[in-house]
Amino acid sequence: MAAPRPLLLSCESVSKQFGARPLFENLTFGLAEGDRVGLVGPNGSGKSTLMKILAGLEEPDAGSRSVRKGIRAGYVPQDPVFPADLGVETILVDALAGEPLEEFEKSGRAALVLARMGFRDPAQTAGTLSGGWNKRLAIACELVREPDILLLDEPTNHLDLEGILELEEILATEAKAYVVVSHDRYFLENVAHRMLELDRVYPEGLLQVDGTYSDLLERRDEVRKNQAEYQESLANRARREVEWLRRGPKARGTKAKARIQEAHRLLDELQDVKERERAGDATAAGIDFATSGRKTKKLLSAQGVAKSFDGRTIVSGVDLLIRPGSRLGVLGPNGSGKTTLLSMLAGELDPDAGEIERAQFLKTVVFEQSRETLDRTVSLRRALAPEGDTVIFADRPIHVAAWAKRFLFRPEQLDTPVSRLSGGEQARILIARLMLRPADLLILDEPTNDLDISTLEVLEESLLEFPGGLVLVTHDRYLLDRVCSSILALDGRGGVRHFADTAQWEEHRREAEAAAARPAPAKPAKAAEPAPAKAAPKRLGYLEQREWDQMEDKVLAAEDALARAQEAMDDPGVASNPKALQERLAALTVAQAEVERLYARWAELEEKVR
Repeated sequence: MAAPRPLLLSCESVSKQFGARPLFENLTFGLAEGDRVGLVGPNGSGKSTLMKILAGLEEPDAGSRSVRKGIRAGYVPQDPVFPADLGVETILVDALAGEPLEEFEKSGRAALVLARMGFRDPAQTAGTLSGGWNKRLAIACELVREPDILLLDEPTNHLDLEGILELEEILATEAKAYVVVSHDRYFLENVAHRMLELDRVYPEGLLQVDGTYSDLLERRDEVRKNQAEYQESLANRARREVEWLRRGPKARGTKAKARIQEAHRLLDELQDVKERERAGDATAAGIDFATSGRKTKKLLSAQGVAKSFDGRTIVSGVDLLIRPGSRLGVLGPNGSGKTTLLSMLAGELDPDAGEIERAQFLKTVVFEQSRETLDRTVSLRRALAPEGDTVIFADRPIHVAAWAKRFLFRPEQLDTPVSRLSGGEQARILIARLMLRPADLLILDEPTNDLDISTLEVLEESLLEFPGGLVLVTHDRYLLDRVCSSILALDGRGGVRHFADTAQWEEHRREAEAAAARPAPAKPAKAAEPAPAKAAPKRLGYLEQREWDQMEDKVLAAEDALARAQEAMDDPGVASNPKALQERLAALTVAQAEVERLYARWAELEEKVR
């Protein structure tokens, strides 16, 4: 029998309440060494609050949190904020303030973590980072502190697919244990070996399963089925007791008194079960996109579409055909031009080359990632119904309170400013507004950010049932594979490529990485006669051809420099010389970065040669 793993952190009977409504009550669980935990639950169930309690940033109303002596916890919030004018390296060094490290050790550790997280310019200021790179920086700030426990709240939000895959690799090697809140189901399946679901539908408010996200789904179905059977049995027993009470038994004997008390206990328990069941039913929004009913074979076609900004090619050679029922997924690194492509398809931006042809009077509905059209100064009531207290859906009026309830808003929230609502609630407002506009073509740019899994599942079903065309940008691989019939991948250098699904794209990505990491072939021995010149690749320009011809020698030279830098770093003679050690660590970091840069560039040129 395996020895029990050391407990790192535990919560005992923890409760938290905001206003009159408890988020959770009497939660008890522990985090042991080696735990890889995924935490899920509907929006408003208290996941982020629980994570702050685990991190020691917020106190519970009742219960206790205990951490083993010497254990360090790192916390990555859902929406990290950094000083806009500070460089990323400075931010990481500042994160090590108070650590018993020399300045050169802090700088060296920061440089290594930045390189691992993909930052190329250590002086880049935080204010210039996109949402995805801002999230990478937040993760780097915790990794540089080398925590024993990592607590990550929605770490995949705003990350592109490559960033998510890199995060999966990092979690496989970092920290003794971690807890991650996420709505990305493939991500949870890959990184979690234990699942917690926070939901008031369960008697204890928490369902714990040793296994993957798939195991949680199976266990959840079993638990819900058992609860339904228990509720039916409880209702039958309560009905018999109510009939007995109505006959007016005299509470003279001890048995009669005990039965009356038991009858009231059964009724109270039945009421609690029904309330939990209603709470479970109220966690899924009612999403149903309206179609215009257009009868046409072609909605939109694009031939040879290209777009550049400031001399940089964003996309080129895009060919598309969208028919009713077509569902196209678009993926690519942050900054690769996904939003630009959607803007051209929506008619908001003209291409530099190529042609986009649309069906006459095409009705296009767009969900924008930035949510710029959402006025955060108005109330929820006005955001949902700008012109009165009713909305028109499916040709019939619906009161704004009923419309809000369909999207999981409570009546008392109607006069709340949009600015005070969560990211998930703001996303539901935009979806509610889109549903009021009949569409031939839906163009959705990252609609899944901040949505919980139950809402995502309803969104999936609505998109599958929508008879028009769909173009969807999302980093949610599960959503892409379930909804989309084809994938258009942007490589970030202007190129595009079609795939059947995300698995095919991942296989292509792995092959490209393997080619880039493959050691350069040994230089051939000098022959008596000069070797024939390399055939000029057709797709390389003059300068690129020269670069390609010299690349093998450059890589070999860079690897030699890296080996020398490593030998210098390993010299025990500099261990007691902080200045020399700092200089050699900096040289090693530069050498590593140069080798990685050359291999990446080699892969780019090799792709053009093919």
